[in-house]
Amino acid sequence: MTFEEILSNLQKKIYHPIYFLMGEETYFIDKISDYISDNVLTDAEKGFNQTILYGKDTEPHQIIANARRFPMMSNYQVIVVREAQNIKKIEDLESYVKNPLSSTILVINYKYKTLDKRKTFPKLIDQKGILFEAKKIYDNQLPAWITSYLKNQQYAIAPQAAAMLSEYLGADLGKVVNELDKLIISLPVGTQITPDHIEKNIGISKEFNVYELQNALGERDLLKANRIINYFGANPSNNPIPVVIASLFSYYSKILNYHFLEDKSQNNVASVLQVHPFFVKTYVAAAKNYNIKKLVEIISILREFDMKSKGWGSVSATHADLQREMIYRILH
Repeated sequence: MTFEEILSNLQKKIYHPIYFLMGEETYFIDKISDYISDNVLTDAEKGFNQTILYGKDTEPHQIIANARRFPMMSNYQVIVVREAQNIKKIEDLESYVKNPLSSTILVINYKYKTLDKRKTFPKLIDQKGILFEAKKIYDNQLPAWITSYLKNQQYAIAPQAAAMLSEYLGADLGKVVNELDKLIISLPVGTQITPDHIEKNIGISKEFNVYELQNALGERDLLKANRIINYFGANPSNNPIPVVIASLFSYYSKILNYHFLEDKSQNNVASVLQVHPFFVKTYVAAAKNYNIKKLVEIISILREFDMKSKGWGSVSATHADLQREMIYRILH
């Protein structure tokens, strides 16, 4: 069952006796867990029927003892086990999972780790309740995720704006949602969010960001690229060199990959490079400006400056100086 399906069922008051929420993306785990904590019981019912346990202070037998209680003056009791990844021998819950109480909603937050789905314990959870793996959203999936999130809130977003946000914020969904909610509060329902909205409400410059740096480099626009990189040097906390290098490494790797594609149709390029179809034309144009030999050289340059930024070779230059030298070598 997907994250969206789980939340949809909860909103319809379709409950399961066990929710085992595991995986790397804590945003999804917290969202499901918090919804159950906030909405299943009324405030009056929570006093007797809602229990919060913490993995480092809890043993499986204590969870089972709590889960086998019956609710008081309520149809349900809710038990939330936070930090369950710290519980030793969590599989000892198997005896309860085999025969859970329908009046108990047991929510287990098992963050940063996953169970081996080939084993009996997770298979039982999947049969009796919900076994949900919260997988990490990768950087190249983030623009589509942002678009989907805003669509569910009845907003649209221009592809350039989604790219700006994803490059600036990275794939920390908690941080991303916090910034998207700022936009939602500030703008009327139905708005299509543009780079201007992002600059005004979030503070990301629509001219001086990693996405625009990529465009300038792709076009081999030396003046624009230098303006942007000088701005980055003057604002290092907003544009740290590891983020810039990682973004450019991904960008140039995609251009290199494009050169080797036999099918260069828009849909295939978008699928293989994992970019929005809107941006395919920018990769086609950039590929004309960079041949395979130069792209291999650029990737080597990026690796070199990644090492230098981490102190390799006792480099004494500032990050601003390193970025300027890196861009010069890319363009020459």
